Amino acid sequence: MKITRNTPNQLILSDTPWFIGIMLVFFILAFVGAGLFLASEGGEGILFGLFFALFGGGMGVGAFCAFVRRVQVILDRSQDRIMIRRQSVFGYDTVEHVLSNLSHAETESTISRSDKGTSTLYRPVLILDEGMSAGRHPIVEAYSSGRGAHRLVDAVNDWLPARKVDSASQSA
Repeated sequence: MKITRNTPNQLILSDTPWFIGIMLVFFILAFVGAGLFLASEGGEGILFGLFFALFGGGMGVGAFCAFVRRVQVILDRSQDRIMIRRQSVFGYDTVEHVLSNLSHAETESTISRSDKGTSTLYRPVLILDEGMSAGRHPIVEAYSSGRGAHRLVDAVNDWLPARKVDSASQSA
């Protein structure tokens, strides 16, 4: 995820998985192209080529549907709301929360075990301490390695104190 807007009234975090989407499109095209080429050769290759195109292309389409999701988080001070928008091949979903109920953001972690050892994976989480939405709300569903989650949490937490200063100056 990256920070696409950081103004006093709005913080927008966005993730559009271009790389994985483009790679999966190339995967689909390679399998379908190779399968159609085999099928065009004629003879016994027709059935194998069609199977290759349908199975390989189908696997690519399935992976595209499962892994390519656009996520956008909008913290909007002027409307006192948080909008978490998720878009995939299957549709569009928006979840809204009240911004004034947001306490802070933090990094959630989990341990990943493999043959090569263990590693720690992270994801950013919004903590709402009041209201009907009180609880932990992950910005993204998947955990990842690296500093990305920490960077997003720092951006949200740095942006939030301005809200408290602004609301204190408005009440005076």
